[in-house]
Amino acid sequence: MGQSYNPAARLNELISGIELAILTTIRPDGSLHSCPMAAQGVDPTGVLWFISGSNTEKVEAARSNPRVNLSFADHSARRYVSISGYCELVRDHVKAKELWSPTYTSWFPGGLDDPNLILLKIDVQQAEYWDTSAGRMVDLPGFSKPAIQ
Repeated sequence: MGQSYNPAARLNELISGIELAILTTIRPDGSLHSCPMAAQGVDPTGVLWFISGSNTEKVEAARSNPRVNLSFADHSARRYVSISGYCELVRDHVKAKELWSPTYTSWFPGGLDDPNLILLKIDVQQAEYWDTSAGRMVDLPGFSKPAIQ
């Protein structure tokens, strides 16, 4: 008997080993803003987590419009993934500890207790990837969720 399809696991396969994601947010004036983020995996519920400073332009943009896009690229392997979803700003010490790496100390000198530390919880709504055999981007099934109103 075959295993059932798991969209979060498939998405993790597609982004595995890609260390940098480009997060695009929508500023309050409607313009787009993109910045690099240390890539994390997708949890079993279809959520990506990132550590950020609370006083950044991306956080300000997410406060006014939670719609975001994440782009992952591995040019040598011809792997390209685009994820759209909704960003929620979260303060969760337990989750931050789970995501923490010593490299974050340079941005957060207070460590996990740094008051500037905030988590970005990205709920994946849609994912697509470059299908080399088809020569185009294709939807990754399993992430069609109702839009937030």
